[in-house]
Amino acid sequence: MAGKKKVTSTDIARAAGVSQATVSMVLNRKYNVSFSKETVRKVEEAAKELGYVLPKRKVRKESRREKLLVVFCSNLTNPYYVMLLQGIELRAKEQGYGLFVCNTQRDLRMEERYLKMMNELHPVGIIYTCNPSHCFMDTVEKLAEEIPVVIVNNQNEHLNVDAVELDNSKLGRIMARHLLELGHRKVAYIAPPLTVRQKQRSKRVEGFLKEFEKAGLRDQVIIKAADEEIDLDIAHIDSEYKIGYDLTKELLAEQQDVTAIVGLNDMIAFGILDALQEAKLKVPGDVSVMGCDNTLFASMHKMSLTTIEHFVIFKGRDACDIIMKKIDSRREKYTDVEPISTYHVEYEPRLIVRGTTSYPKSGTKSRKKKN
Repeated sequence: MAGKKKVTSTDIARAAGVSQATVSMVLNRKYNVSFSKETVRKVEEAAKELGYVLPKRKVRKESRREKLLVVFCSNLTNPYYVMLLQGIELRAKEQGYGLFVCNTQRDLRMEERYLKMMNELHPVGIIYTCNPSHCFMDTVEKLAEEIPVVIVNNQNEHLNVDAVELDNSKLGRIMARHLLELGHRKVAYIAPPLTVRQKQRSKRVEGFLKEFEKAGLRDQVIIKAADEEIDLDIAHIDSEYKIGYDLTKELLAEQQDVTAIVGLNDMIAFGILDALQEAKLKVPGDVSVMGCDNTLFASMHKMSLTTIEHFVIFKGRDACDIIMKKIDSRREKYTDVEPISTYHVEYEPRLIVRGTTSYPKSGTKSRKKKN
């Protein structure tokens, strides 16, 4: 017995008295083309009577794999990470790639959870906007054997993956030299928790201290770092700002003769500025203030923050470019041997002097404690 003949769109067109193209557009719900209700009714009824079944669309299994980049961020409350993301997204969009952002909030469990998801997501590349946690270094290096992995990291970390590097020690040295050249001798440095997990922070502080040590003034630097518990809490929108604000209030209660206060980053510096304003201290007349990262808010007239530019958006763009180069090199084989290359990109940081730093005020040491 012969098998039942398969119903086609041409059969429906004949039964409904319309063109085959009309049948195709009606049944495939092409909403950019309009038909009368009568035409739609005819086509649908004919299809139903003839037992027509829409052919299943072929789903390209590799389409998601070819288009998805994963970005690991530790904190999206700091504009620094948003700027990195902006650089990555601009380049990814140009190349037709989508982003999946993993905000770990510096939580080891969150980071582990996202890393386990990589087998399901099948990204073509991964960008870490900070160093991976030490306990996951092996996992990240294994992933890098399968797909391109780029880390925007501290130069002193040794990883067998591609990196857009940042010499945090150099940033600290530039900040210190600026204040020393202005004549500041007694200064304070305010930082988030300086834990083993956050080596990049410590490197920035160490660079700062080395310059003061060379000038014979190491004991004139007061380091105030937040408690480790702050990193264990979920990052709030104002967490780094609060570190700057709260620790400056503490500092003013303890010390009255610092002529400059440095924030490890711009967000901390904004908190320092507000605490000084609340204490009715003029910036830079009474106390100079410095930040780092040259985030968007730093250049606003009310802030006018002296800071360090290290080309954050460019770093995001370059991290994405490295992924693209690795993907292309695997596609375009001109030899039987697969090329192995490791990219390292580094920008020379620049001091941006604005309105929050100046020469120390004479007689600062005799400044009276304010109630």
